[in-house]
Amino acid sequence: MSQRPPANRMTLQTFKSRLLGAKKGHGLLKKKRDALKARFQGMLKEIVDAKLELSDRLKDAAFTLAKANWANAGDDITSNVVERAKRPSVQAKLVADNVAGVKLPVFRMLHDPTKDAAVQTLGVAHGGAVINACRESYLAALQVIIRLASLQTAFKTLDEEIKMTSRRVNALEFVLIPKIEDVMAYIILEMDEESREEFFRVKKVVAKKREKIAKEKLAAELEGQQKQAAWGSNPLDAPSALEAHDPDIIV
Repeated sequence: MSQRPPANRMTLQTFKSRLLGAKKGHGLLKKKRDALKARFQGMLKEIVDAKLELSDRLKDAAFTLAKANWANAGDDITSNVVERAKRPSVQAKLVADNVAGVKLPVFRMLHDPTKDAAVQTLGVAHGGAVINACRESYLAALQVIIRLASLQTAFKTLDEEIKMTSRRVNALEFVLIPKIEDVMAYIILEMDEESREEFFRVKKVVAKKREKIAKEKLAAELEGQQKQAAWGSNPLDAPSALEAHDPDIIV
């Protein structure tokens, strides 16, 4: 917009349409930003709660693991579990959650209890119930870990989207809309100036015409007065056309 557009009504109407669209887009983006910020604040609280819950879950899981090792005559059960677990019973699935038009990544935990059959018989002779409790405790901790990973990933994505939306809102509010309004003010000013110039021009033309008519009228009056002065005060003293000598007539 560094080069000024032509100042006419068509250009003014075009910029009015642009201004209307820019204000409408600014309003929509502002509502989107507010919705994302509200979700951002709620997600922040959920992350804090999940971290506190995860801390408690991991403490319980570590305590139950120590109890399971103690119930297994003090032997480490990790190697036995790894040998028997051939297929994972827990999987994480990535889905998308739509928040104000923004797709946030969400991890969902899929647990198949049938694949835990290989480790369910572990420690039947020595503390099987304690080992199963340890497995349940770690499964609950894993659920919190996946939920926390989902929240933090969505939190980062949402933060980037809020920054981008805020830049767009600020660009519309402080750059584009003021430029359009400035161009519209320039066009209106130029059109008003052209109207004043046209009015002044018409006024001068009318004044010139009146002055010309007055001069012609004054000249006609002066010419009449000169003729009247040449003929005398009596119109009968004026030379007659009959008395004038015609060179074409031979006497």
